Amino acid sequence: MALAWNWHRPVWLVDADPVGGSAILAGIFRGMREYEAGLVELALSPLDTADALLDVGQPVEGTSVTFVPGPRSRAQVPSLEPMWGRLGDALDDLDKGGQDVIVDAGRLGMRGSPEPLLALADLTLVVTRANLVALSAVRSWASPLAERSPAWRDPGLLVVGAGRPYPSKEVAEFLGLPVVASVHDDARAAGVYHSGLAPERKWATGTYARSVRGAADAITSRIARGRAELLEGVTS
Repeated sequence: MALAWNWHRPVWLVDADPVGGSAILAGIFRGMREYEAGLVELALSPLDTADALLDVGQPVEGTSVTFVPGPRSRAQVPSLEPMWGRLGDALDDLDKGGQDVIVDAGRLGMRGSPEPLLALADLTLVVTRANLVALSAVRSWASPLAERSPAWRDPGLLVVGAGRPYPSKEVAEFLGLPVVASVHDDARAAGVYHSGLAPERKWATGTYARSVRGAADAITSRIARGRAELLEGVTS
């Protein structure tokens, strides 16, 4: 949510976390915005997926964000699995139309994980903290990701709290994946997005907010370089 709210272009935020329940509705909207439609309705729609996506996307007033809520319960997740490939094509159409897409895929390895969306993404980031407990948990995934298995186009890391205690360089060396971006570790500031907390004075110009904007810049730069390299390879 923090990245989407600070994105530099129109962006769609898709909640594809297979855990169920919408963190967006419960978080930044403080539970005051009712569920209208989301991925489940998209999967059940008789319309073409690209057309149905426009119906379930919910613009957020005062921002350039459109969001698609995820399943409301874990029991709904199996119904989504046949749709991931079609949704990937529909999201690609949005990209061609000048709208970026951020997908929250939840934890790795869960049943119902949107693997086709991860494989189609220009950049797929594993979010981790920089402490030993978090890095040890990610390490079992890092080696196959570095070897492109699963076959993600460009796997990398987004580190929360780089330098607490390990700096980004050591995190990258330990996991064998590049640190594409980092975000300041500030639970109170981040709670504006994930818990609906009221922003404190100078929150918008504080360290956390600046780090989120910096992360968004780093991510878009990485994607631009990757696309340029891919185009160069095709034309050569």
